[in-house]
Parts: sequence; C-alpha cells; structure tokens
Amino acid sequence: MSGDPQQTLGALLAGLEVRERQIAVEAEAAHEQTLQLTALLDGLAQAAEHIAITRKTLLELTDEAPLAPAEPAAALPTSRSWQCSPKPTPPCVRATCARRWT
Repeated sequence: MSGDPQQTLGALLAGLEVRERQIAVEAEAAHEQTLQLTALLDGLAQAAEHIAITRKTLLELTDEAPLAPAEPAAALPTSRSWQCSPKPTPPCVRATCARRWT
C-alpha cells in the first residue's frame, strides 16, 4: 500500500458508509415487501376460512331432513274486479287545498 494511510483509511470509511446506506435502503424495501406479503397472506387465510365455513354449512344442510315442498301460491283472480279503480280527485278549493292562494 502506498500513499498516506489517512487517505486510504478515509476512502475505506467512505466506501463503508456508502455500502451501509445501500444496505439500509435494501432493508427498508424488504421490510415494505414483508408488510405487503403479510397483508396478502392474511387476506388469503381469511378467504380460506370463509370457504371452510361455507363448506361446513353446506355439509350440515345436506345432513338435515329435507324440507317439505312449499305450497304453491294462491292464484290471483283473473277478472279485473279485484283491482282498485282510481278515484277522481275533488276540485281544489281554498279551504282544503295545500296550494297557496294569493
């Protein structure tokens, strides 16, 4: 090694500082990626739990006795007599009308 030992040591320390900053940036990126993957994993675990609950519910429903068929709905009358006919509205008069009279 030639040259001033202080300059060589200074260059070595500067190189270490640069590498230390690079590692800190990489560590922060890895930490952020870990957070994202943890959120994804939590979401997948919750989806799997919902599927398991659905499967269990369906299996329990198939174990139960079948329900009696629903009775058919009563038929509506075919004539128009069951429908209400609209009543004509009375003419508007000052005492009963909600409209403002001037």
